[in-house]
Amino acid sequence: MWRHIASNALTLLIVVTFLLGGLILWGKQQYSGPGPLAEAICLQVPPGSNMTRISRTLEAEGAISSGPIFRIGVDYDGKADQLKAGSFRVPEGASMQEIADIVTAGGGSTCGTEILYRVGVTQTRMELREFDPGREVFDTTVEFTPGVDEGEVPEAFAEAREQPGTRYRLAVAEGVTSWQVVEALKAVELLEGEVEVPAEGTLAPDSYELRAGDTRASVIARMQEAQEALLAAAWESRVEDLPVESPEELLTLASIIEKETGVPEERRQVASVFANRLNRGMRLQTDPTVIYGITQGQGVLGRGLRQSELRGETPWNTYVIEGLPPTPIANPGRASLEAAARPAQTDCVFFVADGSGGHAFAATLAAHNRNVARWRAIEDGATPPEIEGDGCAR
Repeated sequence: MWRHIASNALTLLIVVTFLLGGLILWGKQQYSGPGPLAEAICLQVPPGSNMTRISRTLEAEGAISSGPIFRIGVDYDGKADQLKAGSFRVPEGASMQEIADIVTAGGGSTCGTEILYRVGVTQTRMELREFDPGREVFDTTVEFTPGVDEGEVPEAFAEAREQPGTRYRLAVAEGVTSWQVVEALKAVELLEGEVEVPAEGTLAPDSYELRAGDTRASVIARMQEAQEALLAAAWESRVEDLPVESPEELLTLASIIEKETGVPEERRQVASVFANRLNRGMRLQTDPTVIYGITQGQGVLGRGLRQSELRGETPWNTYVIEGLPPTPIANPGRASLEAAARPAQTDCVFFVADGSGGHAFAATLAAHNRNVARWRAIEDGATPPEIEGDGCAR
């Protein structure tokens, strides 16, 4: 009798194990296999949401076949607490696993409507961007530059602000000043409160999501925290013979590099010129420092420098002062910080524009004078001679 009971129990256990294994296999196939969504959708994930709420939304939209399987799979993948707020494009046929990857990866808007405040060196403009969930790209539908374009903000912006799913983002370019950032934040109606202009160079140029309830001070704090991390990493990676004595001096040097070139490939070579000049006790003699002494970072000079200004005594005029200026002259980005910390190994001490958007470098005054003559020929509309190499040993 007991043998019979034991045999039946073993058989039942085998059947249950088999069924459980089959159920698990089926669940995995449901989680990783193609989903039922027939047409791409724009999934809204509000701040403070969770996977349970999102799974119900996905079920209602017909994007997943089972909310419980989605939640179990997300939990198994270790992504249950990685949900990002925003609006996400879910493509047709997306599996539950793919959807989980989409809503936990973040990285900015992928669908819906976005109002972007783009802070540039010469101007700040607003962009109304429509992300089409049926495509991988977005359309920029409206652009508006406050203080430049005439009239009130276009009605399309007002309508977008009334839409509950509209997102807001601040995009800050490398080389803008702290004053420019604060002026841009004043134009963002979503933000609250006032803020003082922070120290120059302490704001990280990057893209920042803005949400209702954010204050201008909180946005500045996020930018400062990001820049502190970038500066600490750059300082940690610096070369041994770098002619700066503190992270603050490195930040100042990086800001000058940022303002001197917009060509990514040149940053480390420009950095080498300034490092070599500092090591040799030469003055930096860089125009952006003169401009900063005139404008204090409040707007763009909008004209060429006068000889009297090149000779004018300000704390930032590196044609007059020795070494680095007392503060940064802009907010440098990651690449310029890294270039300042690890300059190229050259003996270059001169550079001048080459007519292509970049610069011609030289190790001797004679070579530099030839490069200057070539640039003046370009400015006069004449045919310039070819550059005979930069003459900088590496």
